[in-house]
Amino acid sequence: MRKRGFTLVEIMIVVLIIGIILSIAVPQWIRARERSQARACVSNLRQIESAKEQHAMENNLPEGAPCAMADIWPIYIKLSTEPDCPSGGVYTVGAIGERPTCSIVAGLYPHVLP
Repeated sequence: MRKRGFTLVEIMIVVLIIGIILSIAVPQWIRARERSQARACVSNLRQIESAKEQHAMENNLPEGAPCAMADIWPIYIKLSTEPDCPSGGVYTVGAIGERPTCSIVAGLYPHVLP
């Protein structure tokens, strides 16, 4: 009477196929995550830029006047927490008339305003 089951070769083939699928899927997932984080960061930078413009108009601030995150959040940025980069970057608000920046400016998906 022969026992039914998988042979070692069959199990190794299944493991090989799973390894091939993972070697294709994981890098795609990582790239999608990085792209999503970069887009969220750029969205935050746009909100910061818009809030700076509102702050400058309401307070009649000249171009080049200093501006900090405490000046615009939570008054002009309606989020429950201060905006932060999903990739761990640090935002620099900059002066009125300057674009806000993120510390992550290099890589496949840079966090910069277009």
